[in-house]
Amino acid sequence: MKTGRLEAFSDGVLAIIITIMVLEMKVPQGTDMYALLPVLPVFLTYLGSFIYLGIYWNNHHHLLQATNKVNGSILWANLNLLFWLSLFPFVTGWMGENHFQQNPVALYGIVLLLAAIAYKILSHYVIKSEGRESVIGKVLQNNKKEYVSMALYASGVVLAFVEPIISVAIYIFMAIYWIIPDRRIEKELK
Repeated sequence: MKTGRLEAFSDGVLAIIITIMVLEMKVPQGTDMYALLPVLPVFLTYLGSFIYLGIYWNNHHHLLQATNKVNGSILWANLNLLFWLSLFPFVTGWMGENHFQQNPVALYGIVLLLAAIAYKILSHYVIKSEGRESVIGKVLQNNKKEYVSMALYASGVVLAFVEPIISVAIYIFMAIYWIIPDRRIEKELK
């Protein structure tokens, strides 16, 4: 099967996830600017999650652009990734509504970690299908960035029980780290 259906399905799921996240934000009571202060943590968490979903969407797009065909393993690995991404509205709301307390920050990090692992699994099955000598096989042979990310997400989870703001700083740093699409794939596709 070609990648088009998988891309369209994934795009639709991500659009729904983003829509659910924004619908979870409640309109404040009051009309002055001070009425926005109580919802600021929710908005900031939404902004971070929106950026993360954008990063996944962008890198997912690049990954599939370098993929010639999909098989059952790739389909299931993609569903695994979408499952973890679908939890973003829940953990985003919980962390924002509770003003970055320990447990919500830790759970947010767990979802980030498991989404990163799921993306790594998806990449593995794409490489397995395409072959190590394929464009994607050659491009993704250096996994240092992915492993650093997983280690920092895991650190963020642990540090949430010490000082949640350090974990939030790690999550922000990781978003900045990944915000530029994987140029290795872009270079090979030109």
